[in-house]
This record gives sequence, C-alpha cells and structure tokens, in this order.
Amino acid sequence: MADFTFHHGGVSVPSLDAAIDWYGRVLGFEVEKRFWIEAARSHTAMLKKGPLRFELFEVEGAAPLPDDRRHPPSDLRTHGNKHLAFRVADLEQFLTEMEAKAVDIAFVVREKFGKGAFIRDCAGNLIEFVEEGD
Repeated sequence: MADFTFHHGGVSVPSLDAAIDWYGRVLGFEVEKRFWIEAARSHTAMLKKGPLRFELFEVEGAAPLPDDRRHPPSDLRTHGNKHLAFRVADLEQFLTEMEAKAVDIAFVVREKFGKGAFIRDCAGNLIEFVEEGD
C-alpha cells in the first residue's frame, strides 16, 4: 500500500481576510502563502501552525454554510466531510481560553469514552478539539 501522511485541511469562507484574522487571533495560525486558484475563482491562503496546515478559500459567488451544517448532531445527517479535529492536553483549559476570546462554542462532550468540544470559526465551520484519556 502507498505510504502517505496528513498534509492539510481546508474550508470555504466568505471573507479570506476575516478568516485569516480569526485563525491567527484565536488559534495561532500564520499565513504561509496566499494565492489565486483560477479554476475555482478562489482567493486562497495556506495557514501554518507548527506542523499543521490549514487552507482557506474565498470563492466568488459561493453559497453560505447551511444552518444544519453549523451544529454537530444535525451536520452528521448530511453525507460528506464533517470537521477537522485537533488534540488538546486539557479541554477545560482550552474552553476557558476560547470563552475569554468570545469564541462560538457549538457543542461540548464529556463522556466516559472521551472529552471534546466543537467551536465555530468566523464563517460557522465546525472545528473539534479532543482531550484523549488514558
């Protein structure tokens, strides 16, 4: 089987500049490069935080994110990609930091199988943060 590693995730946003600001201010990503994708009519940016990369697309004429895609349980009822998940050492500390930054916390899970939380970016896209247990 061919060997491969994870490279990046990506989301479509209504404003590239607003998303670059949000991902930098809230999650600490920095712009690695900005470019234009002619075939998609997209102003695009690749963001980086350590080994993580995240691609943002501002596509001309794109439709807004549907409301049912903004809440994890209802989003699962539509086929397709759901979200990206990042690991955090301490979920409660992470949530305190997100609350201090006035981040939209969409959903929190505290179960025997694990702890996690979904936040919404400035465009409503879901991002999950997971604290792995023992």
